[in-house]
Amino acid sequence: MGFVKVRFRIINPMEREKHLDVEGVVDTGAIYTVVGRALLESVGLKPVEKRRFKAFGGEVEGEIGIAEIELMGRRGGVTLIFGEKDDVAILGVTALEALGLEVDPIKNTLKEAQLLMLSMR
Repeated sequence: MGFVKVRFRIINPMEREKHLDVEGVVDTGAIYTVVGRALLESVGLKPVEKRRFKAFGGEVEGEIGIAEIELMGRRGGVTLIFGEKDDVAILGVTALEALGLEVDPIKNTLKEAQLLMLSMR
């Protein structure tokens, strides 16, 4: 399977008029979305905590924040990582889930996911 490239909007949920459009790659192996720190700070987003992540060669500590993402006419709240200057923007699986989207491996695009809900009736 090749890369699925997307253009998505990041919105500051506390100041909704502050937003930016980002071009990135969908990575279903990545839990969180990653966007460069300077871009996130340009719309007033600030880290809320640090977390440890496994990476090639060991563990790294990264700052995370909360934002709203818009893609394909859908919006959802996501946790994202404040990336380094040269990091490629990555749309992770939790963002896809928040938006109700999934990768279509045949067409190499995103599509609406079939959402399941446990009924307690």
